[in-house]
Amino acid sequence: MRAMVLEQPGKALRMRKIPRPLPGPDQVLIKVSACGVCRTDLHIVDGELPEPLLPLIPGHEIVGAVVEAGAQVCEFGAGDRIGVPWIGYTCGQCEYCRQGQENLCNQPKFMGYTMNGGYAEYVVADHRYCFRISESYGDTAAAPLLCAGLIGYRSYRMIGDKARRIGIYGFGAAAHIISQVAVYEQKRVYAFTRAGDTAAQQFALRLGATWAGESSELPPEPLDAAILFAPVGALLPTALKATVKGGIVVCGGIHMSDIPSFPYRLLWEERVVRSVANLTRADGEELLALAPKIPIQTEVEIFRLDQANEALQRLRTGNLQGAAVLTPSCRRPHLISE
Repeated sequence: MRAMVLEQPGKALRMRKIPRPLPGPDQVLIKVSACGVCRTDLHIVDGELPEPLLPLIPGHEIVGAVVEAGAQVCEFGAGDRIGVPWIGYTCGQCEYCRQGQENLCNQPKFMGYTMNGGYAEYVVADHRYCFRISESYGDTAAAPLLCAGLIGYRSYRMIGDKARRIGIYGFGAAAHIISQVAVYEQKRVYAFTRAGDTAAQQFALRLGATWAGESSELPPEPLDAAILFAPVGALLPTALKATVKGGIVVCGGIHMSDIPSFPYRLLWEERVVRSVANLTRADGEELLALAPKIPIQTEVEIFRLDQANEALQRLRTGNLQGAAVLTPSCRRPHLISE
């Protein structure tokens, strides 16, 4: 099979021809139809997340059809269309798993990081961490829901039901999905983008945001809560400054640049700062049930599998609207075999 492989962090992915994987007893073999390109992939490729599996096939927003199921798999069979998210395995035994906090598992595995992912024609995944995909969504439209959507959804739920005025810093793949959930729930969205990115601001307004401006600006009214999807630590004090007493600021990324020191008065008055780690299967079930009811419309730009480096570079420079999605349907003639 063909796969885009990371051989060393900081280097471009290489197209390689490798053996098709075989499913274990608890796994399914999936023929990949689409795989989203997530900012976490970029952090892995750029060496900002430590100790990836090497060589590694990235990708964890995977949609495809089951080709073969392992002996212990009952709920999925050949031909079923399923999705695979970031979290690929949890131990089920540690204190966090026993308390229903599998996102904090002490021995987790992650697709496209410590397990091979979906930048390939085929992938194997633990059936317990796969989801059925609504017929309302095509393959490429569904892919961003599986991480941008899920991490965004978990971040959004952490601000609580009482927050009515919500700031979103960094209007990319996760923000464009979650803003639709917020608008559906009749909340006011204030979108913050990098300086001069009027295209992203117009995109946010088109999706129902009340206001859109640059991340250095204060919104026209104080925020009840803010979510940081941009991996920029300097935005944390900015977001705190924009929130009301008792406001919540959620850091929604797996990686962020260092947070600068800031005056205690920005945190005082019972403001709360918290991070989001991974996701739970319950998050996935909730969002994937909710998405077709709203309905969430994902905006995607499609790239061939061999264009993965281009898609990552577009994400790196902020030159994307919505989400990038890879599809392995187009072949290249010259491959490196193993």
